Amino acid sequence: MTPWTGRFWTLLNPTYAKKYIPIIASVSEHQPTTWATYIFDVHVLALAAPAGLYFCFKGMRDAQLFLLTFALTAIYFSGIMIRLMLVAAPAFVLLGSLAISSTLDTYATDLREATSSSGMAADAAALAEPSSTPQPVKKSKSKVASSKQLLGGVLPYRRDTAVVVLLLLLGGLISYSKHCKWVTSEAYSSPSIVLISGWGPHRVVLDDFREAYYWLRHNTAPDAKIMSWWDYGYQITSMANRTVIVDNNTWNNTHIATVGRAMASNEEDAYEIIKRLDVDYVLVIFGGLSGYSSDDINKFLWMVRISGGVFPAHIQEKNYLSGQVSKENSSCSGLLLRDTMYTVSSCEVWSGSTCWAVGMLQCTQQQVCMVVRIGWGCGPCTDTEEDCCLLR
Repeated sequence: MTPWTGRFWTLLNPTYAKKYIPIIASVSEHQPTTWATYIFDVHVLALAAPAGLYFCFKGMRDAQLFLLTFALTAIYFSGIMIRLMLVAAPAFVLLGSLAISSTLDTYATDLREATSSSGMAADAAALAEPSSTPQPVKKSKSKVASSKQLLGGVLPYRRDTAVVVLLLLLGGLISYSKHCKWVTSEAYSSPSIVLISGWGPHRVVLDDFREAYYWLRHNTAPDAKIMSWWDYGYQITSMANRTVIVDNNTWNNTHIATVGRAMASNEEDAYEIIKRLDVDYVLVIFGGLSGYSSDDINKFLWMVRISGGVFPAHIQEKNYLSGQVSKENSSCSGLLLRDTMYTVSSCEVWSGSTCWAVGMLQCTQQQVCMVVRIGWGCGPCTDTEEDCCLLR
């Protein structure tokens, strides 16, 4: 029998991966799901699902028991890993459809009964009009009298409530349909290589990644080896057609930790690691001035955690956490300022350089340095090769 993997243990204990296997916790799809994600992905079904649970408990049978078991476990596990929203989505659909269908049935019936009762009361009033002399009021239990009493006390509010609820449901379903169309056509249809922001005349297409991989494909040797963080491994392999040291197949924790150690070490130590790995180029994504929030600096803490789990004698997370990172570097950890990742990313940043377009700066002496700077909407790079020639 195959032993349980770290991903499975993380579902039972959400803190397991962060404590013992940080490579699992570093993957974006393994992060906890936020409320905003639930609203964005399932829209009104996030509000209809609790009502669906109520209707399941109200009419408990085998089908409802199965739906309860499936829905509760799927929604719970989707809160631990965002990737499991794919499993929770059918549960939201089933619970939401049960709630909406039961609500429609209830209030549509109320509207029909209120309309028929109003018609009966109108017919009774028309029959009573020819009588000119007032008749003494007698207590009667006839259907017409009871209908009049019901019409005067309950039915108008019952009908109005049914109309309001049905209109709200109709508006919610129309809004849900439009939201699904927008999500599928805009949010989930653009590739991860080409980023798109804005809409209509304000749409901006960010093609820097594709251009960077195109440059690698046409300006490096066919047998060149690229060292980058594992996030870009498959993209470099498929689009740049170059060999990478680590890729998105994250099963080899030691190999990824070695790359993380090189990024977290000073340039001298990192160069020794790079020589052992037979690396030709180092690729780093930096978006500090452009506001790109998924650059390698934001992922750097995970590099430290992963490499520290394998090489605790060389890398310790506490040594990189000191004060608050600022533009002037006045409160940064000393070790952070000397590591390769920070040195490569911050080269010429604080001295006023405006080179934030896609710029690949190849070291001419050791042939091991490749800096890829991602900056959106900026002009061409004007720095020389020697400005950021590191690891030499």
